[in-house]
Amino acid sequence: MGDISPHRLKISQIRALVAIADAGTFSDAALQLDLSQSAVSHAIATFEEELGVVLLNRGRQGAALTPLGEKVTAEARVILTSLETIVQQAQQARGLQQGQVRIACFRSVATHILPEVIQQFRDRYPGIQIKINECLNYRGVENEVRQGRADLGFTYLPTTDEFEVRQLMHDHYMLLLPPRYKGNTGPMSWETLLRLPLILPPVEDGCRNIIDRYFAKAGYTINPAYEVREDSTILSMVQQGLGATILAKLAAEPVPPELIVAELPISMERIIGVMQLKDALLPPSVYVFMDMLKQVWSQSNSLMRVV
Repeated sequence: MGDISPHRLKISQIRALVAIADAGTFSDAALQLDLSQSAVSHAIATFEEELGVVLLNRGRQGAALTPLGEKVTAEARVILTSLETIVQQAQQARGLQQGQVRIACFRSVATHILPEVIQQFRDRYPGIQIKINECLNYRGVENEVRQGRADLGFTYLPTTDEFEVRQLMHDHYMLLLPPRYKGNTGPMSWETLLRLPLILPPVEDGCRNIIDRYFAKAGYTINPAYEVREDSTILSMVQQGLGATILAKLAAEPVPPELIVAELPISMERIIGVMQLKDALLPPSVYVFMDMLKQVWSQSNSLMRVV
């Protein structure tokens, strides 16, 4: 039998051995490592082959360490602890053990986009503080970033050239009708839509600006029956039969099940992006948050791209 070369041993083999020792079975170890069971089996088989020894006894009840396997596993834990120390030292040097990320956004982003991103970010970087400033509209968001009170902001695209932006999502508008509405819910004509008592945000609201532009492009002007700032209040008023509304899907979620969703005369949307000041000197924590945002949103099949 030839000499054992430590240079041919792999971290993946060491991780697999420790995971099996902790979990008791190959299948549970695979779940712990987020790998297939065959990948874990292959890692152990090649580890034992390289060492020329048996580390685990396999049986119907699972896998048990051999006496030598127990000694090797103890050393493996030391190696993994050392690796964690190396990573922590590197993160500390990069400013990722402490610091903060300041975010400006409007309510629907704070409610539906940020929580999952922040949860995963905090799991990985627990020492970094997240500060969220909920603004009334996208203009307030842009002003917070412009004045240096926020590192990142969520806004509507397109925006001004002073910002570097990444497109995040297309958020389509919905026509929501009261539960007792008996008319046509297919593509509604502009004239029929304007005859409805509409409940919309006030004119200074960003979503209202977008809706007004769509109507103006079609040659119409909106005269809503009610102007209400809070999305939840608008939905409650529609539930009570006071009128209909046009809301972005992200703002309307969760849509009350008794409301009727109808088609607008044309497709309407708002484009949401995340922005920062061009050429701004931001701490490393901001860039890793951006990476996490991209990663989480990519899992939802909505890739961000620089525009």
